[in-house]
Amino acid sequence: MSPARGAARLRSGLRELRGAALPAALVLGGILLALNLISFGFGEAPAPILRRAFEGTWGTPYGVGQVLFKATPLLFTGLAFSIALRAGLFNIGAEGQLAMASLAGAVVAARLPPGTPWAVAVPASIACAMAAGAAVALVPALLRARLGAHEIISGIMMNRVADALAPWLLASVLGRAAMRTADAIPAATLPRLDRLVPALRGSAASVAFPLAVALAFAAHRALSRTRAGREMRFVGQSAEAARAEGIDVPRRRLAALLASGAVAGAAMTATTLGYKGYYELGLGAGAGFSGIPVALLGRGTPVGLVLAAVLFGTLEQAGLAINARVPKEAMDVLEALAIVLVAAAARSGERAGRPEGAPA
Repeated sequence: MSPARGAARLRSGLRELRGAALPAALVLGGILLALNLISFGFGEAPAPILRRAFEGTWGTPYGVGQVLFKATPLLFTGLAFSIALRAGLFNIGAEGQLAMASLAGAVVAARLPPGTPWAVAVPASIACAMAAGAAVALVPALLRARLGAHEIISGIMMNRVADALAPWLLASVLGRAAMRTADAIPAATLPRLDRLVPALRGSAASVAFPLAVALAFAAHRALSRTRAGREMRFVGQSAEAARAEGIDVPRRRLAALLASGAVAGAAMTATTLGYKGYYELGLGAGAGFSGIPVALLGRGTPVGLVLAAVLFGTLEQAGLAINARVPKEAMDVLEALAIVLVAAAARSGERAGRPEGAPA
């Protein structure tokens, strides 16, 4: 490598680092400031509240495990949104895709023969869940690819459909009056992380977290190194230019939304297979929408997605840790503020990562 080329790559890397660091610093600083103001508003000293929040998250091995547990579904849904965003699409329907995927995967996990080996039971349950997530995404994908209907509107519609369909399937089709599926067979559940890291004993973190991390890196490599991935990015940058180059734009949009739905469905590994061992109404609720700021803050890179998911997982777990001193509604406001900060941070990161002299 020539010195000039090496210097150019170094400058590019520094721009990317600066572009990722500024958004994270803005979000973290805004959260700390807001937490201080909330503490004062409820008559509490900020220092004890911050100390309690730290002890409930990164101050103990159990807290670390809980942060990873909270971060896992957010990493899946953040990755799902990033895949769609690469093609210029907004998969707002991840919430419904996760709900249907959790139900489908849990039913398969419960109805497998008792002697089914782990190497068959877990992949079968996850594959069924991902297929269900992709099936829910198929409706907005087809409407977008064939009719040009906006995926945000159809995605919201499918979320409402999933909300109504899940209880009906549980009660009328599966005959489950308790609004939950039967327990999965033991071979279909994911082991907790404390088997690998004994210090995390008692936490709900499972092997789903390293699976999510591996999927994030694998997806990034596939989208960056394959022809289909490069064409998706071209479509996202300019559909008209992509069409002029002979790229089948509807096909790439369809593939992006289907892949996004499948990845959103894989989040059930954290909420169902790795935690409860069954699906119940409301399990994993909110993870689909929370994945949007994770994707925006992660800026499409696997490391960024992991760090963003951990940040929001920390925020969720910190809210539980200080719930006795600060009402949950105040923490909901803090999470909403974090999302607003992410939107502002994403814009500042774009400016910071832009080469010098480039137009704004």
